[in-house]
Amino acid sequence: MPLCCCTTPVLMDSAQQAPLTTRQVFSAWWPLAASWLLMGAEMSLVSATIARLADAKFHLAAFGAIVFPISLLIEAPIIMMLAASTALSVDRESFRRLKRFTTYSGVMLSIVHAIIAFTPLYDLWIIPILNPPTEAIEPGRLGLQLMTPWSWAIADRRFHQGLLIRFDRSKAVGIGTIVRLLVTGSLLIFGVAHGGIPGIAVAGAGLSIGVTAEMISARLFSRAIIKGPLAEAPLAEPLTMSRLLRFYIPLALTPLLNLLVQPIGSASISRMPMPLENLAAWPPVNGLVFMSRSMGVAFNEVVVSLSDRVGSKQVLGRFAFWLAVGLSSFLAIISLTPLSSVWFESVSGLTPELVGIARVAVPIAILLPAATVYQSLHTGFLVNAHKTRAVPESVALFLLVTASGLYFFVESSTLPGLQATLICVTAGAAAQNFWLWRSQRQLLSPSQESLEKPSELQ
Repeated sequence: MPLCCCTTPVLMDSAQQAPLTTRQVFSAWWPLAASWLLMGAEMSLVSATIARLADAKFHLAAFGAIVFPISLLIEAPIIMMLAASTALSVDRESFRRLKRFTTYSGVMLSIVHAIIAFTPLYDLWIIPILNPPTEAIEPGRLGLQLMTPWSWAIADRRFHQGLLIRFDRSKAVGIGTIVRLLVTGSLLIFGVAHGGIPGIAVAGAGLSIGVTAEMISARLFSRAIIKGPLAEAPLAEPLTMSRLLRFYIPLALTPLLNLLVQPIGSASISRMPMPLENLAAWPPVNGLVFMSRSMGVAFNEVVVSLSDRVGSKQVLGRFAFWLAVGLSSFLAIISLTPLSSVWFESVSGLTPELVGIARVAVPIAILLPAATVYQSLHTGFLVNAHKTRAVPESVALFLLVTASGLYFFVESSTLPGLQATLICVTAGAAAQNFWLWRSQRQLLSPSQESLEKPSELQ
């Protein structure tokens, strides 16, 4: 029996025959959207916490230029474990093999993280490449050390969340994110109340412990599925390592290439006008932009799990349009009205100097939320069809366009780093969406795909 091509639960075959409705898309999307929105809020809370502690400018720069970009880059290969688990956890044996792969990958990445954070590689490699302000170097080292468990916890958490999504337990994902936010928020509040702990230490410890709490939550919620529907599911064709790697490597390359923009952006800002100020404003700006994009990121798993339903392309496409309009409108309202001052002064706690930098930069990113929605739509169709090659190709194009633009602005020194970076990222996102759209429009319709039996992962 060939490995199932669909990504919805094995026990829901009869439901797949019914036409997909907007209500069903919304029901699948909103718990994941709430989870991603809370994660976006988490980054804004972290930035606001650092801004209210001693040496805020230096610690914000360390977080934005070193800790967050490097931590994201190291974890990048396992970010798509959620999509892989959603697509491949079809029976208990596939689940067991994928879990072992996830565990080994997460542990290895955390070891890589520790080697960078605790050895001279930090001074010999990270500092020359990123070229951060001198005042951010030691806070960056401390923050990176405290983030060591991050990659392993992310890998395990996303693996179990994929299982929850596949078996229609998306609400449990949102609950887990609430747990994470409560734990992280409590630690951040304690750090502000204490007042004597370095801001970067509060941020690093809060993020690491919070994501570990979410990982534990995902494991606990997954137990009922592992003992019930997963154990009862008929065995599919064995998920061999070669088949798994053929499916997953293109997916893993996607966030790896995508997140390369984070350290490239930091290194570029460090070499543009007013580096310290722009790096300090980067975390709160990035937090607001990511929060507006987050609910679009959540749409990817929805498309993966529902795009084999009858009429899915039309329903999902219509949902994507209105979601894109809504999210970009939200960022426009925040960035183009006095609400931007309220956000960066009262919420983010920035100094007037940094508020001015942030307010000028944010409007440049208004189209990014809409681009994220359509990226999720096109990527979801491709992943569902196991046509994953186009995904890393699109991200490579994104990286090429963004990096080329950043190189131009570094050489010309015509704009401050934050503005230049958002211009380049927006241009890269447009190029990426074009490539994904071009690739996914060649797919068969869901009804045509259901008439074929794929013999292998492509």
